[in-house]
Amino acid sequence: QLQLVESGGGLVQAGDSLRLSCVRSGRTTGVHVMGWFRQAPGKEREFVAGITWTSARTTYADSVKGRFIISRDITKATVYLQMNSLKPEDTAVYYCAVDRTFKTLPTGRAQDYEYWGQGTQVTVSS
Repeated sequence: QLQLVESGGGLVQAGDSLRLSCVRSGRTTGVHVMGWFRQAPGKEREFVAGITWTSARTTYADSVKGRFIISRDITKATVYLQMNSLKPEDTAVYYCAVDRTFKTLPTGRAQDYEYWGQGTQVTVSS
């Protein structure tokens, strides 16, 4: 089995920055894409950013382009989400996910991602 553990969430003010981390353990082969999604209260889960594991090609949601940066450390089996210029509308539970099917670019479709972490809460006050 493959496990994902997110960390780094918290309560910040608008304009602040946070860096989320997601450590992968267990079954480590066949991982092609790691992504971040988020879900705010009363809303559907939405794609935030994704990165292909070997080539580090990235995809971002329009709402976070220019503010968030996804990266990965292969040696640590960890993916990061650097979130800058945070806004109250970024408040959500952030989830890390793994897609084990080959992709040239990450997709934003939740159904493509097979494994999910438990999430970490990010709250941005105005």
